[in-house]
Amino acid sequence: MNNDLAPDHLDTSLDDFLKIRAPGTYLVTIEGDSMEGAGIFCGDLLIVDKGIDAKAGQVIIGVVNQQPLVKYLAYVSCHTVLRSTNRKYPDRFIMEADDFDIWGVVTHSIRDHAKN
Repeated sequence: MNNDLAPDHLDTSLDDFLKIRAPGTYLVTIEGDSMEGAGIFCGDLLIVDKGIDAKAGQVIIGVVNQQPLVKYLAYVSCHTVLRSTNRKYPDRFIMEADDFDIWGVVTHSIRDHAKN
């Protein structure tokens, strides 16, 4: 199998290809290893759309008690749950006393393959 470029993407702008909708889209750099099972590694750049309504099963940027997190969004019974893909990080149940907000849905990740 060849790894040739798809001709239909040669003339597509990066904004169109990644569905970047300014000003509702922003970039974040990842630290940590909690989402490696989702293909998100330390140093990756995430494209986050704050205009998408987050649904269960999506990767989100959330903030719990002023701590930003990248996790899968889930619901168990009547609780919101943030899930990592690395087993060393337990599920984070959002409790009534928690200050929780969703800052956006992760739409793409970008990895720098030219790092020195």
